[in-house]
Amino acid sequence: MEKKKMNFGEKLMASLVRLLGRLPLGFHHACADVIAWFLGSVLHYREKVLVTNIARSFPEMKYDEIKKTAKQFYRHFADIYTEAVWIAACHGEKGLKRIHDSHIVELTNVEEINRFYEKVPSVMLLSSHTGNWELFGGFQEYNYSAEPLLIKKEELTVVYKELHSKLWNRVIEEMRLAPLEDSGFCGYLETGNILRYAVQHRNQKLLYYFITDQHPYGNAARFDLEFMHQKTKAMFGGTSLACKFGFGVMYLRWEIVERGKYRMTFVPICEDASKMTPEEVMREFYRLLEEDLNKQPWDYLWTHKRWKS
Repeated sequence: MEKKKMNFGEKLMASLVRLLGRLPLGFHHACADVIAWFLGSVLHYREKVLVTNIARSFPEMKYDEIKKTAKQFYRHFADIYTEAVWIAACHGEKGLKRIHDSHIVELTNVEEINRFYEKVPSVMLLSSHTGNWELFGGFQEYNYSAEPLLIKKEELTVVYKELHSKLWNRVIEEMRLAPLEDSGFCGYLETGNILRYAVQHRNQKLLYYFITDQHPYGNAARFDLEFMHQKTKAMFGGTSLACKFGFGVMYLRWEIVERGKYRMTFVPICEDASKMTPEEVMREFYRLLEEDLNKQPWDYLWTHKRWKS
């Protein structure tokens, strides 16, 4: 999709973000400490939703553990967006080297990704609000193995849900796509355009990156399941397309190794989604996501109203 021109206000905000992004990652984490304190101790940002979601998702947790997890969440939540500002300055050759040298994210199974990608027409990569989803634009720079990554930048398609604020929508776009500048990438798609795009590119091998753990919105098709000990309404997201076109489907596992260090692992779900139903694919996605949340309970966007009626 052709990138729209920015107006003056959008250019100004994007320039400020990129200027801030040039500061060291340690500076951004120091800012995150202050932001986390303000969100949790002063503003009490969505505290009721946060605590309720954690308590219901981990019924075995005692009150002190819930409070500790909430505190860990606020710091991680602040890290996500300060790290997103940092990566906004990571464009061009120097910026890509900055990402690579930082080791902020490491791909763990490049050989498996390559094997899977070679076998299937395209890949639907299902992700969630874990790890730092805003860092995906640097995907190709996270390979530290001897095995070259076969997926090219121009083969990426990043699917997003448009924000209500046009200004912040464009600023966040600049953050996410900074590492993909001047690479031939043109696959930043609002979710409403994904079907037409997939039909137009059905004969081209692509990797579709799809965050799909939100509460169903609009007229999106949905189904019911049990997730984190709660009755949950879930969207099919990109799985309907994957099943229609026989794409391979993978789950993106994010792990927090330590502050400012993440691991990305691509977990195969199926090589031919046409042999499964969208509901079967999504149930496996939620099974894998629940497995990850039980290991790192603070690593999720607990402040969104995932279980609203």
